Amino acid sequence: MAAVNVRDVAALAGVSLGTVSNALNRPSRVSPDTLSRVQDAIDKLGFVRNDAARQLRAGRSRSIGLVVLDIGNPFFTDLAEGAEDRASEAGFALLLANSHGNATRETAHLELFEEQRVRGMLISPVAEIWPQLKRLRSRNIPSVLVDRAISDSSFSSVSVDDVAGGELAVAHLLAIGRRHIAFVGGPTRIRQVSDRLEGAGRAIGGTNGATLEVLGTQRLTVLEGRRIGELISNRAPADRPDGIFAANDLLATGILQGLTMLHRLKVPDDIALIGYDDIAFASATVVPLTSIRQPSGMLGRTAVDLLLAESEEADARETHEPQQILFSPELVVRQSTGAVSATEQATVGAAVS
Repeated sequence: MAAVNVRDVAALAGVSLGTVSNALNRPSRVSPDTLSRVQDAIDKLGFVRNDAARQLRAGRSRSIGLVVLDIGNPFFTDLAEGAEDRASEAGFALLLANSHGNATRETAHLELFEEQRVRGMLISPVAEIWPQLKRLRSRNIPSVLVDRAISDSSFSSVSVDDVAGGELAVAHLLAIGRRHIAFVGGPTRIRQVSDRLEGAGRAIGGTNGATLEVLGTQRLTVLEGRRIGELISNRAPADRPDGIFAANDLLATGILQGLTMLHRLKVPDDIALIGYDDIAFASATVVPLTSIRQPSGMLGRTAVDLLLAESEEADARETHEPQQILFSPELVVRQSTGAVSATEQATVGAAVS
């Protein structure tokens, strides 16, 4: 049986093809009575709009592409949820892709979204992708970097000050008396990791007698954290750090497991531990994690707002002024670093101000 098309809808409703088109795409231009007749015809015939054909004529779809570093990290899940909520409010669908920290896979996702003629792209990049961003713009596909600051002011970005976040984390460890700090994270080609490490170094540099050891990881996962935790646990007491700053909460969770599973060490008595992101289960680990909070959902919502503003201005042939929005991180203290007095809190704040 032949598929129902707009001509069938128009014939049954007794209206023109143009009226059906307006009812589907610009219902405000159609009278309520006519709109009701068209909808009744659609319901009776079981008509389903061919959106692929529509976007081919229009040149773009009502979809937004989002490429994240690791969908297994709840931080990116929360970010995607915020972006999807805002996109839905504006009448757009969100298409989600996971680069898994792989630059080749990231490029493949960008190319696929480009083929789908998405309205624009939100990207949390693996590495430097300026050539891709410029190519997308030349093809009238706006893009916004998410969870990543950008040095090129001709593009928009939404991010958190990760250098300040790293400094905040280590300043907190120093404020509670820890002096031999280990930073755990990697690979450092991921900008967020390198920025957090830079912030950690700044905090250490201003404190006499404090040292910073860098323990690299191949991925930012619980398993990698557990591996590092076990390595530290097997060291002689004199060689162990007394404070650990993990580049994200997944690593911190694994480190906590590795340190405590053999009952050799206690957190925070022997080693204080702080993570980053403040994901939902950071407060539900065996020893609740102190963490640096990022406004993950707000990052996603704000990125969609910037993207749609650029797209609308391009449609109106108006000059677009890119924006680089930088949120401030927040210290959330829990049991993994012990209790902190008001005086210590003030010390941490002064260290990063």
